[in-house]
Amino acid sequence: MRLDLMTWPEVEAHLAASGGILLPVGSTEQHGPMGLIGTDALCATTIAERAAERCGAVVAPTLALTPAPFNTAFPGTISISVPLFAALAGEVIDGLAAQGFPHVYVLNGHGANLAPLRDVIAARPALRIRLKSWWDFEPVNVLRRAWYGDWEGMHATPSEVAITMAAHRQPPVPPEALTPPRALSSDYIRAHAGDRHGPPDEHRRDFPDGRVGSHSALATPEQGAALIEAAAMAIAEDYRDFAAA
Repeated sequence: MRLDLMTWPEVEAHLAASGGILLPVGSTEQHGPMGLIGTDALCATTIAERAAERCGAVVAPTLALTPAPFNTAFPGTISISVPLFAALAGEVIDGLAAQGFPHVYVLNGHGANLAPLRDVIAARPALRIRLKSWWDFEPVNVLRRAWYGDWEGMHATPSEVAITMAAHRQPPVPPEALTPPRALSSDYIRAHAGDRHGPPDEHRRDFPDGRVGSHSALATPEQGAALIEAAAMAIAEDYRDFAAA
């Protein structure tokens, strides 16, 4: 049920049945030596599509160009400003509401998106919008803790790398990626939550291979398939509750 693969009469029928929509939001940025550039967008899209199969929602085109300025010293990263992202996300949500979608469920895959998305939603109290990240749900976090523990880290996490392995491709693992990255202190994690990282050159200096406390090489495609299933089931249930409220 992807919006871009539907005809307008199909969309009209979905709207007539009071059907809602899932809006995946990610990023286009480096994800360490073995993570795909589109990891955040790919995770959000894959999980949204699987959840939509279970809850009868339509999946909107993914917002994949978002703020990631701290990673622009790494090749392949495309970052847009927070005001531009907020304006884009706001206009997309407004457009979906104007089309007749009764509720919009925003599924996020990138920490730096959260603050601007919350502001966008707060500015639209008359619209029914719910914002969740795919890692917000306990069945997902049970798996993440069991498999990765503290090595989940903050960026190029093994869980997101595992999801892209299962859904897309498994790049070669450079020998250096087999070595765990520098462990993060609890103080660092608190100070930098929500991707509050420093200037690009400093960020690459401090994390030269792009991993931020995350041991990406722990990921496997089998884990990714299980994470997708757990997230999709939890999000489908949350979406149904949201739609019925």
